[in-house]
Amino acid sequence: MSEEILINITPQETRVALIQQNAVQELHIERTRQRGIVGNIYLAKVLRVLPGMQSAFVDIGAERAAFIHFNDLAISETGNQNNTQIEKHLFQGQTILVQVLKDPLGSKGARLSGQVSIAGRNLVYLPKERNGEDGKSPIGISQKITAPEDREKLKNRLFSLISPAFVGGLIVRTSAEDASDEEIQHDLQYLQTSWHTIEKAITEKPAPALVYQDLSLAERVLRDLTSESTSQIRIDSSENFEKLKLFSRTYTPNLLDKLVLYRGERALFDLFDIESEINKALGRRVDLKSGGYLIIDQTESMTTIDVNTGSFIGARNLDDTVFKTNLEAAHSIARQLRLRNLGGIIVIDFIDMLNIDHQVAVLNELKKNLQRDHARTGVSDFSSLGLIEMTRKRTRESLAHILCQPCPICSGKGELKTAQTVCYEILREIMREHRQFNPKEFRIVASPDIIDLFLEEENQFLTMLGDFIGKPIRLQAETSFQQEQYDIVLN
Repeated sequence: MSEEILINITPQETRVALIQQNAVQELHIERTRQRGIVGNIYLAKVLRVLPGMQSAFVDIGAERAAFIHFNDLAISETGNQNNTQIEKHLFQGQTILVQVLKDPLGSKGARLSGQVSIAGRNLVYLPKERNGEDGKSPIGISQKITAPEDREKLKNRLFSLISPAFVGGLIVRTSAEDASDEEIQHDLQYLQTSWHTIEKAITEKPAPALVYQDLSLAERVLRDLTSESTSQIRIDSSENFEKLKLFSRTYTPNLLDKLVLYRGERALFDLFDIESEINKALGRRVDLKSGGYLIIDQTESMTTIDVNTGSFIGARNLDDTVFKTNLEAAHSIARQLRLRNLGGIIVIDFIDMLNIDHQVAVLNELKKNLQRDHARTGVSDFSSLGLIEMTRKRTRESLAHILCQPCPICSGKGELKTAQTVCYEILREIMREHRQFNPKEFRIVASPDIIDLFLEEENQFLTMLGDFIGKPIRLQAETSFQQEQYDIVLN
């Protein structure tokens, strides 16, 4: 399936859209002032060790302390692999080399690993891995290469290309299958040079310090998002087009002919109505062509997706209608996960199907469409409640978290207390204040809507309360107050 990549670059942000079948499948956004730190390597300082959680908080120079778990430490370096207590390996004030696995998400700091890696086009270098007893470097093969003979062939090929003095481990990426020996050797040279630069920075900079920064989004596109099916990569910035050409000439020469500078009169993203797709991807509801729809709710811990038939009534019977809606939903859900970059735990509530064959078909349709996803996913069978639970690897913020913020009025709840509820809350608070203090009068400062309600429908209860406590209650409208906001002033 042919695909096209659009790269829209402005001084403030870079936006990337992956197009398949004339529809946006993935969106990636990186803002200059909020550039992600996944892949960055830091010389860090341990702030606090938590034996009970087998983890530690680490200072990498960011606003929030980062987090590292015992399982993510590079224990092999210590020579004490049998000791599984984190306090035996880390102590407060210790300087360690770490790499960011996950960007800070919400209130959580970055997730770190002590096993650093540097990614190239065809290989990933693990400089801290120890060579085997035979002196050979440990070599891993991408899980996407499944045939045993292909895996063994790649491993033997790599052994023939690296020198006996090579130190560290390597992971072979899927792109290496089609790479020439010269391209792989070029990758090896680039990775080793990058590591030597890091080693030099470690000796020169005091902790906490950044010693290696991952590639920019536009460069990562050439390294990670392209494939054999990529027909062209359009860029709308002449300055960055030249930079990407230079990068491609050095690291991804096979993509050089696919880079195209876009000079059209229309904005690049307008070619596929991508701005409209972005706005749709920020909404809860996703309409299906059949008339059904999805409701997507994202929270900090998980995402839930509900499938509904909507206006689709089908042509034969209820089972057929439900089955067709669920099949279409499975296709749409896989696309929405990529488009919105949703990660973590995802629970999908398909419309109930009594036919087991229909359940199997819907599950297979979901798995088939998830195969195109660059992020790692795992899908369970239908549960006893008719739900599908799945996971999708999350390393960066979702599209909504990048482009939106919680509502300042409802703080992300999506609902507000009614004006009547707020009025009764105020009356109870006045009664509470009356029992503790003895002011001459009470003054309610609230939004105009609340004050209007006290002057009209709730005037009777306000008067009754004033008579009961024997104190005057005055009203003051404050236009800057939101509906749930109020003050009770004691005079």
